[in-house]
Amino acid sequence: MKKILREQAVKFAFNYSDTPLIHVNPGEVFEIETWDAGIGFFKSSADKAIPANRPGFDRTPPLVNPIAGPIFIEGLDRGDTLVVSIHQIEVEKTSWIAVGPNRGPLGDSFRWSEISGEYSTMVFDHSPGPGGTTVDGTLHFNDKISWPITPFVGTLGVAPDRDVANSLDGQGDWGGNLDIRDFKPGNKIFLPVYHPGGLFYLGDVHASQGDTEFTGTAAETQATVRLSFEVIKGKRSPGIRIETPDSIIAIHAFRPLEDAVHQATVYMMDWLVSTYGFTDVEAYCFVSTCPDFRINVYQMCKIGKLNYVAGAEVPKKYLKGI
Repeated sequence: MKKILREQAVKFAFNYSDTPLIHVNPGEVFEIETWDAGIGFFKSSADKAIPANRPGFDRTPPLVNPIAGPIFIEGLDRGDTLVVSIHQIEVEKTSWIAVGPNRGPLGDSFRWSEISGEYSTMVFDHSPGPGGTTVDGTLHFNDKISWPITPFVGTLGVAPDRDVANSLDGQGDWGGNLDIRDFKPGNKIFLPVYHPGGLFYLGDVHASQGDTEFTGTAAETQATVRLSFEVIKGKRSPGIRIETPDSIIAIHAFRPLEDAVHQATVYMMDWLVSTYGFTDVEAYCFVSTCPDFRINVYQMCKIGKLNYVAGAEVPKKYLKGI
């Protein structure tokens, strides 16, 4: 099995001019070892997010949130759709979250002075599960609270059409730092392709995260990701789409949040019309009346130029037999 090692996973931009690290065929399973967003800096609660102390923060934008790639997918061309299947994510023994002055929505708050007045880091231990690894393990928030590790990939995508996008706050219909909890094992991710081979990148695994990733960081961790690709020829996805075993999700990133929600909903309507045979009127009325239609707010944090990420979700049970 081909593998990209952690020391190779040190790109900080989605760049169509990069030389591919590896070539893979559709259906070929391979692995990527990822860094955490802080590139190994946060090892204990004594490691604070003080910019002057952190490697890479003398650059603009900072050299953080490294990604692995690009990966060249054989037979994939401009105008196709890349389908990403994440088979397994095995996180390392710890994860971390860091807050402090001018970080996140409360970084300048008078009311929450303990947050805005000093830097704080929490490091979470991971214990293995019944299978003997962290694949089915537990995250220990403190000595009283714990929950199952629910890992996902925070940053992934293909090279944008004409731009070079940094891995910290680059986002678009091609992917980027989106922190979508549904980029997880068992789901399929559909991406539009703009260059031969796709030029796929991946990094920034989280051991767990709540809706909105409110502080700007979640349970940041290092991991090994096992994945494979499929190719849909001659048809480009209109944006990022996700298919889970039980639902379909249309994604959009924008500010303000209501615009992200609006466009994600419109993208879902387009999906219902183009793939499931809804009329325009049926799709419009469906998203307003279906009691199980959901809007997921994956990312709504105050970090750099990041947009807010919304996903419009429809259960497949309403689409059976259509």
